[in-house]
Amino acid sequence: MPSLLLASQSPRRKALLTETGFSFTATASGASEVLKDSVSPSQAVEELAYRKAQAVFDAHPDHVVLGADTVVALQGHILGKPETKEEARRMLRDLSSRSHQVFTGVAILSRARKVVFHEETEVRFQTLDEKLLEAYISSSEPYDKAGGYGIQAKGRLFVQSIHGDYFNVVGLPICRTVRALQSFHIYPSI
Repeated sequence: MPSLLLASQSPRRKALLTETGFSFTATASGASEVLKDSVSPSQAVEELAYRKAQAVFDAHPDHVVLGADTVVALQGHILGKPETKEEARRMLRDLSSRSHQVFTGVAILSRARKVVFHEETEVRFQTLDEKLLEAYISSSEPYDKAGGYGIQAKGRLFVQSIHGDYFNVVGLPICRTVRALQSFHIYPSI
């Protein structure tokens, strides 16, 4: 049976795969995440997921390699990870009272085949309370997450509704990923 390598050090992706019952090893890919400005969110996540998976696969060609990338998009514009309080404040205020999309691209590579896809989930924020917003951006949570929030943590306080795969917003569309991994003869322990 082939072994699974996760081309990511994301604690959220590692937790999702572990909780689902997969046995795997995680390794950072080191792949470039620079893209052209004209690329759409869905193209961006597929390209980045593929780059990450390919970089790890090149070093470990006897494994099945899973790469993933997640972005938050508002009106087609990709929101990155905020680096400062000002960036986090601006991003979260932009998301306040609006719907946005979360895209995760997944690439799975082996010697025999490759599968690349993306999942899209719509998330709507409530109107953000300024006191709550300031407390949130003063925490460490917004700064390593696309769009400046983590739905699986304190960022859930802002979410009014979600349409689509919740786990996609966390960082990996589990249901679709499990189906894709089955085609590589990789199964979770239940």
